[in-house]
Amino acid sequence: MASKFKLHYSLLLTLSLLNICSSSPTPTVYEILPKFGLPSGLLPDSVTNYTLSDDGKFEVYLKNACYIQFDYLVYYEKKITGKLNLGSISDLKGIQVQRFYFLWFDVDVIKVDLPPSDSIYFTVGIINKKLDVDQFLTVHSCKDKAVSLRAQLPTPVDDIQLLVTE
Repeated sequence: MASKFKLHYSLLLTLSLLNICSSSPTPTVYEILPKFGLPSGLLPDSVTNYTLSDDGKFEVYLKNACYIQFDYLVYYEKKITGKLNLGSISDLKGIQVQRFYFLWFDVDVIKVDLPPSDSIYFTVGIINKKLDVDQFLTVHSCKDKAVSLRAQLPTPVDDIQLLVTE
């Protein structure tokens, strides 16, 4: 009888330990990105949920669509999808970059050098752009609205006092 009790106790203890180990918290998306060699600041601080399948396909959900000013103004849709690979995100949907103050372009691919360097690469259509990775190392707050373009435009000539020389 004592040996049956020990067996049941051992099984119960083993199952309890397995349950404790399997209930460990799910890593955040900001913890997942560096495991793939990518900076955690690629996504804004407003991620509410994400899914990641075994083949690397993911969906990230934000609280709201929003903007972040890096070297360029970036727009994040409420849902972002793509495929996560070591050192890259491909098939990206839901992130756009602003160019020329009024044109928006889809970001298709994000890559980093392996081993890591100071650069990160963005593919927008057929254009590849190399940027400094430092601006993506920390997670940024998202803004609900784009930054005022007027603040970024040069001052109109009419507003500049002319220097008259004789």
